[in-house]
Parts: sequence; structure tokens; C-alpha cells
Amino acid sequence: MRFRGLSELKRAQGFEATLGALPERIRMTRHALAKAFKINDLVRSIHGDSYEWYGFTVAERSDPELVVDVLLPANEENLTDRTRVAPEAIAASRESLPRDRVINGWIHSHGNLPHEKFSLVDDRNQAAVRDYVTTLLRKPVAKKEILIRDLAILVEGRFSEKELERGSVALITDAPVREARIIETIYGSFCYAIVVGDGGWHKQQIHYRRRGILSGQTTEESRDTDIVLSGTERRLTEVEIRTLADEVRTRIRPGVAVPPERFEREAT
Repeated sequence: MRFRGLSELKRAQGFEATLGALPERIRMTRHALAKAFKINDLVRSIHGDSYEWYGFTVAERSDPELVVDVLLPANEENLTDRTRVAPEAIAASRESLPRDRVINGWIHSHGNLPHEKFSLVDDRNQAAVRDYVTTLLRKPVAKKEILIRDLAILVEGRFSEKELERGSVALITDAPVREARIIETIYGSFCYAIVVGDGGWHKQQIHYRRRGILSGQTTEESRDTDIVLSGTERRLTEVEIRTLADEVRTRIRPGVAVPPERFEREAT
């Protein structure tokens, strides 16, 4: 049999089965999204300017894909054109939550900047949050065969050192085996990212990570997505707003900055 080109040759596909799915859209309560925009309002009214801020999106541990709250931690820096997320703040915020709550992403503001998308500065912040969150929210999403070109199958106590040298991987069994297939579990995890603006706009992404438990093969990707709102149109209560105002007053630090690497306006 002749082939006109190597492109006609297809590598054998190993076994793969889907076990679960990761979210394709961000589910969020109306109350949580309203809280994010209220923080924007309070930052302007309390601190006198439209400073950027960040917080974490929070879910019930029993339903980690639904954002039910926004947690505002003590921010490291708040300028009119950038904010910064420190990894230690993520750990501290998680420890402050009840045991039935979990962080499933982050949310931040671009204030009144004419930049209705994520920036390169955001990418660095998102990497810090993603690395932390994806270790907490992983679940089995697939079973996949590990294709080994030259698997050596040996029997315990019946092989020589020379035989052990054969193959790229050796499988040692307690009885003779003619053929073996190795199926690994693929764990998948996700992290939400949302940016909001003073004008009422918002953009969002989901960051994914998949990793084979045996091979260690890891893939990462990010997708723009939509928010699906749930829950009633319940307004923030006066008590909630006063509490939030106290948090904005003490946790937002206008003008505090580390030596800048790149501003939001420069990262378009």
C-alpha cells in the first residue's frame, strides 16, 4: 500500500472517556454583581477618585461554579490605572472564609479607564490567582490512555537486569501478562476572571488547567465568556452598604504603589 504523503498517516488514537465538564460560562448571582458595582461607587465617593481595586469571587463549596459573593480584601496598591494582587493575600482571604465557602476567581475594576478589556497587567495578576484557585477546584474530567511506544511488561522475580533495560517504560506484574494498557485520570480546574467599569460594563474570562495524574502533562487555556445571572433582584440593604463602605474606607489604599512595571494605559 502506498501513501501520497506522510499527512495521510494517522497516529493511532488511544482510549479516552469524558468524566465531567468544566464551566463554559460564569454563573453569578445578581446580588454579587451588584455588590461589585457598589464598590466602584463607594471608592469614588469615599476616596474622591476612580481608583482600581480587586476582590475575590466566592462560591459555596457545594456549588463552586456559582459566584454568590464578592470578597474585598486589603488591597496592596490602588492607583487610577492599576492594582496588584499579592499571592499571600489570596491565602489570607481563603482562611477568612467560612469552611463552606471557596474562592473561585477574582474580580477587579478599571474604574473610568477607556479600556474595556483585560490588560497585560491583568495577565500577571490573573496568573497569581489562577495558580492558587486551580489547586483547590480540581476534579476528574477524563480518563485517557497513555500511549507508550515500547512498553516492557515483566514478571516480578523473573527478569534480568538486561531485560529491565528494554523499553521506555517497564510494567512489572505478579503474573505473566501479554498486553497492558495504562489509563490515567485527567484532572481539570478553572478560575474566573471579571473586570468591571464605572460605566456599568463588564468583561469576563474563564481560565482552565488540565493535568494528567501519571504523565504530568498539563494544558492551559483561557476563553472569553458571558455571565449568566441568577437569583432575585434583591437590592443591597442599608446594613450591607454601610459594612461595604467601612471595608472600602479601610481596605482600599489610594496612592500606594510599588515601582511600576507597566500601567494599564501602556498595556493596551
